[in-house]
Order: sequence, then C-alpha cells, then structure tokens
Amino acid sequence: MFTGIVETTGRVCLSQPSGDGLRLGIDLGGLDTSAIHTGDSIAVNGVCLTVTTIEDDAGSFDVSGETLDRTLIGEWAPDRRVNLEPALTLGKPLGGHLVSGHVDGSAYLDELRPDSDSTWMRFRLPRALGRFIAVKGSVTVDGVSLTSNDVTDDGDDTLFELTLVPHTLAVTTLGDLLPGDRVHIEVDMMARYLERLLASERGREAK
Repeated sequence: MFTGIVETTGRVCLSQPSGDGLRLGIDLGGLDTSAIHTGDSIAVNGVCLTVTTIEDDAGSFDVSGETLDRTLIGEWAPDRRVNLEPALTLGKPLGGHLVSGHVDGSAYLDELRPDSDSTWMRFRLPRALGRFIAVKGSVTVDGVSLTSNDVTDDGDDTLFELTLVPHTLAVTTLGDLLPGDRVHIEVDMMARYLERLLASERGREAK
C-alpha cells in the first residue's frame, strides 16, 4: 500500500526486454537505498514494482507482460524522470489517500494553464474509467494523490480537472507534462469495490 505522497523522483537507467516482459533499472534518486531490500515494493509513477536487486543507488525491477499491457512502462526511455514512493509502513503519516499501486488505465493531459499561484490541468480518459472519478474525490495521477475539482462526461470520454500547487509541481514529474502526454491513473479503491458490490447485487437480482 502507498499514500500517493511522492517522496522523490528518479530516472530510468535501463529498459531491457526479458521474455514477455522487461528488466527495468531506476536510479532511485533521493531514496535511502540502505533501507531498501530485495523484495520491497516501490511505486514508480504509481505502479507497484518489486525490487529484485539494489546496487549503489540503482534498483532493478522485473516487469511482467501483464504489467506492460496495463501501463506505460514499455514506452519509457532511459533518463525519463519518474515519481518514487516506498511502501507505506506502520506509523507513517497518511497524507494522501490509500493507494494500491495497481494502475487502472491511462489518461491524456487535455489542457493546462497557469491559474494565479497554481496550475490548472484537465485530463481526458475513457468514460468506462472516468465514471469512478467524482468531484472532490481522490484520484492518483502518475502516483500522486490529488483531488478532482470538476468532472464532466464528453461522449465516450470523461474530463476531470485538477489544480496543482507549486510544491507538487516542483517535487513530482507533473510539472514536466505537456498537452497530449499520457499518465497513469488509479481510481479510489472504495469506488472500485463499490462497483463490484453493485454489479454482484445486479447479477443476483437478474436471476
């Protein structure tokens, strides 16, 4: 489990095909690698990955074909900057919201503009996923816990808006985004479970 509060950013240093997946190497940047061990989980741009080796300040991760199918990792080139968050531990403040690190899909940055001291962003994603995003609800964008300001449906798509403060832009990769860029999306897990519960009840009623 994670909180969506990014601890630091790192950079991709290796992306090498391996079977139906790939071996991913990340320069872990400002993380305390002395406290990271083989088998630990780290959220990399919101994707929960398991550390296979640690050498100096770099960590290696085996990415399965399933993960490649559901994320943007296969598009990452060396030197790409990524958001990093170690797994939540007991006693650690829950500053964001509970995040599983299981990406639900991706969205495009549709538009951005400066808004006083902050930056306004609007993202577009398939409506089948957008229905899980609510006004003033939590959503994880590339591993960052954020609150949606507005949500509207547009045909087969959903648009949701965010306001990012300068601190968030400075300490995460979200300040690097340009219109058309894709990001990982994880919806609030309570919405995901509620959908499953309602679908199960509808199935029972139909029998």
